Parts: sequence; C-alpha cells; structure tokens
Amino acid sequence: MTGKKISRGAAVALCLLAGLLAHGQQPVAPAATTAAPLPAAGLETMLRRVMQERRIPGLQVAVVQHGRVALLQSYGWANLQDSIPVTNQSIFAINSCTKAFTGVAVMQLVEAGKVALTAPVSRYLDGLPAAWQPVTIRQLLTHVSGLPDVLRVLSPGTGGLAGLGSEAAAWAKVQALPMDFVTGEQFSYNQTNYLLLGKIIDKLSGQPFAQVFSERQFRVAAMPRTVFADSREVIPHLAPTYKYETSLDGQKFSEGKLTNSYAEFPPSRRTASGLNSTAEDVAHWLIALQQGRLLSTKTALNTLWTAGTYNNGTPTQWALGWVAKPRARHRAVIATGGGRSAFFVYPQDDLAVVVLTNLAGAYPEDFIDEAAGYFNPEIPASDPITALRMQLQKRGFDQASAVFKELKKKDKSFAPSEVDLNDWAYRMMANRQLKEALAVFKLTLELYPRSWNAYDSYGEALVKSGQPEQATAMYQKSVELNPDNQNGKRILEQLLK
Repeated sequence: MTGKKISRGAAVALCLLAGLLAHGQQPVAPAATTAAPLPAAGLETMLRRVMQERRIPGLQVAVVQHGRVALLQSYGWANLQDSIPVTNQSIFAINSCTKAFTGVAVMQLVEAGKVALTAPVSRYLDGLPAAWQPVTIRQLLTHVSGLPDVLRVLSPGTGGLAGLGSEAAAWAKVQALPMDFVTGEQFSYNQTNYLLLGKIIDKLSGQPFAQVFSERQFRVAAMPRTVFADSREVIPHLAPTYKYETSLDGQKFSEGKLTNSYAEFPPSRRTASGLNSTAEDVAHWLIALQQGRLLSTKTALNTLWTAGTYNNGTPTQWALGWVAKPRARHRAVIATGGGRSAFFVYPQDDLAVVVLTNLAGAYPEDFIDEAAGYFNPEIPASDPITALRMQLQKRGFDQASAVFKELKKKDKSFAPSEVDLNDWAYRMMANRQLKEALAVFKLTLELYPRSWNAYDSYGEALVKSGQPEQATAMYQKSVELNPDNQNGKRILEQLLK
C-alpha cells in the first residue's frame, strides 16, 4: 500500500488514516541501530496501540542506551495527501523542544566566560524597559521572568506578523506591555524569554544564532537533517503536521476533523520553537551532549539540567531550556514541543527516548516513560503520573481517588505533583477527553485543597462540561485563596451574569 495514491476528499483521507495508523515501516539501518528483539517487539506493540488510540498519522522513535542508538523505528504516514510513509529520513517539526538547544547554546557562552547565569539581562542588551532590566539569564531560561509574552501581539493561531508588518514592530509592541508578575514569584511559560536569549547569542557570538547552532551543535553532533524553518518554507522530506479540529467554518465535529496545521515562526522567535529534525538526529545530539562534545564539563551539563528557583528558594519545574523531573528514582530531564514531539533523558540510567510525531495533540510526553520501561522496567513506576495513568487506563478514571490511595499505600513516597497532574489534565482536555480530565482535576483538588490554581483549573473544566453552578463555586474558592487571580475574577464575573 506504500505507493498507492489517496483519492480526493477529506473523508477518504480519514478512512485511510483509520486503517493505516498502525502500519509500521521498518527502517533500513546499520546493525549498530538495531535493538535486542524482545524490547523492540514490546515497544512496537505499545506504540501501535498508542497511535491508534491517539489517531497519530506518523511517528519516529529513537532510543539511546549506553552512548549508542539502540533502536530507530518509523511508523505510519508522513504525508496523508500522497500516501508517503514515514522513514528515518522524514523530518518533523519539534517546536518548543528547540528551547533545549537554546539552553545548550547559552551554556556554551557560560563556559566561554561570556555569560553569567546570575547576571541581569541588561548587562548584555541595551534599551530594554526598566522593569525588564533586572531579570537574570537564569530567570529567562526557567520562565520565572514575569515578562509579557510576545505571542500576545502576534497573529492568533499562526504566531505570524500579520497586521504588524515587521519583527521590529512586534518587538516595540511587546515592550510597551506591563509585567505579568513580580520577577521570580511565579512561573509562566513565555516566548519573550527565549527571544531575548536569541538576541544575546547573536550579540555575544558575533553571528546569527541559527549559524551558531549549526556550527556548534548540528555539525558537531552529525545532524544533517536538522533545520530552522516553519510552514512557509519548503523542506525536503518534511512530514507536515496535522491536527483535529472540533470546530471549523461554523461546523462542529464531535470526533474532530483532521486538518493541516500551519505555523509561522518569525526569525527572532526561532530560539523558542523553530527547529525541525529527525529522531535519529536528536539521538545523535543527545549522545554528543552527554559525551562532552557540546559542553566540555560535567559541571556545565549538571547546571543545564538543574532546576531554577523562585524568590523563596523553592525549585521551579524548569531547568535551563529543559523541564526537570526530580524523581526519587530514575530522574528525568525532558523537552516537549507543540504537543507533537518530545525527548526524555534518564541520566542515572544512561538512557534516552525520542518520539517525534506529525500530530499536534499527540502528546508523546504522556507515553515516553512507558516506552522507556521496555529498556528499564522500573522507570514507568518511578514517575507518579505514568504509574497513575497506566492504572487508570485499565480500571477507569472514575477510580482516580481509589487508585491513588492504593499506590500511596504501596509506596509512601508516591506523590504526584500538582503541576504534573494539572498539566496532564489539560492535555487530556485539549484532546477532547473531558471526562478523564475532570477526574484528574478533581483528584488534584483532593490532594492540594489549599491551591487556588487547582480550584481555577477544575472550574475551567466544569465550564467546558456545561456545569456552570459547580464551576462558579470553584472560581469563588480560587479567588478567595488568591485575590490576585485576575483571570478567575473575569470568568467568575461572566458566570454570575
């Protein structure tokens, strides 16, 4: 079926997808990239199941173990319009996984003595608003800056410059916005942070950051298929990204309508989300990073993967361009991008897993720990969210509280964080799994009853599920706990009309 053309019409494309999601394309790879049969077979079965459940058209996976590519596999369809299968050479958008590369670029400047993580951004860039100037480089990297997000002034949906005319105009507009919060007091995922880091890399390197990345990372790690680009550019072997829309041109689609996903990344934003790559290239990059070919010392690598701190000294969930997962066992550092690509590194296990897909909303971060379990069976149980998810998938999400108590009884250290529970529930809500999301939001509230954000999130899910009275009660409690919850106040005002 590989060479068969898809006939015209979205309905036919959807039928093709339904029948072929689990179709695997075995890569022609050298012996060094072939895993032992048993873990590879088990992982393949799991990935095919996940592709069917999440309706993922195409997927690449690479596993790095003991400094070599232990597994490299490609499945499904890179291009549904023309029935082009995924191969190891197919290129995928990795979106915000780019931030991990930016973290490495900044640490290279740190090693060169050109940047100090504790220094204010004003040491390196002139003409910034007064409120921005004290923000440190580490606070930019870990998303606790409080800066206004540049996405607010860009085109909704695409992230482009329509209506602004130039990047300079967008830059001027975002600088005129007020700070979101006092620097270091809260976390807010923010593209402005990485835009500023790009400007610093440009200035201190004396050349555009795209060239810096190419020379100091891509070439060193042997990444011939990694490139900065967006939907406007022609990239050979690109697997276009798809998404399921529940509303389009005034029509509602209960199961979601498969559409082409479009994104623009103006050059200044590409340190945040502009890279496209293959699982094999990313695997080579992870090997180079851990072997000391990108950063020269273990100290620098440890700094890269160490979480930042809030003003009160507690750790943030972000390290330097990476998300930190400080588990009691089998610690992980991860990068995720666009709900379609992710890679996890397990430093203590000398293991890493890369999963790239062409579906916005695939959320591979939800199943990479499970995939890693085929190479180290202890890993899935070491992550509270993965352990909880795997049990709830078997027993039903209405058993969330009971399952949590059982897992806690078996392991007193079992403690899923509020942030991880909240993020997981939002991913499910984005994927139309509202019932499951409600169960996890409710569990989060049960575990963190003094969290204003837990009430706010549960309230949002209740609004979406058509339960305004219950939602009102949640938002009222959220605002009571945090009088500065302006978003909660706005929604509460609408609910009480």
